[in-house]
Amino acid sequence: MPKKEKLYTDAHAAAGLDARLPEIECWPNQYRENYTIEIRSPEFTSVCPRTGLPDHGTITIRYVPERDCLELKALKMYLLGYRNLGIFQENAVNRILRDCVAACKPREMTVEGEFTPRGGVYSRIFASYSRKKSR
Repeated sequence: MPKKEKLYTDAHAAAGLDARLPEIECWPNQYRENYTIEIRSPEFTSVCPRTGLPDHGTITIRYVPERDCLELKALKMYLLGYRNLGIFQENAVNRILRDCVAACKPREMTVEGEFTPRGGVYSRIFASYSRKKSR
């Protein structure tokens, strides 16, 4: 029996992970108490790297800031950078977490991607960072 050719390649799996995106700027946190910031972007769009079809969803970022807070306009421009980027949903959520953590170095952060159904399949992806766990 001949070996079946994979529809999804290693290149598809890595697509978008290192693409250049707008810089995420931050501003100095004025409070040292523990508090949580939640940011929702209900119009997130990216593209499936294999089919080229759009993925739509809501990205929610929850974090406890340390020294810096994410600047919202810069974050919006960063997220818009995904609009034509071929990247799997799971990779998009993990990359957003990676880039936001690198930008503001929070105490902890969770990024949730809740994507609209495609072909009857709904996905909700969570990626988390905690300074305590990451040391």
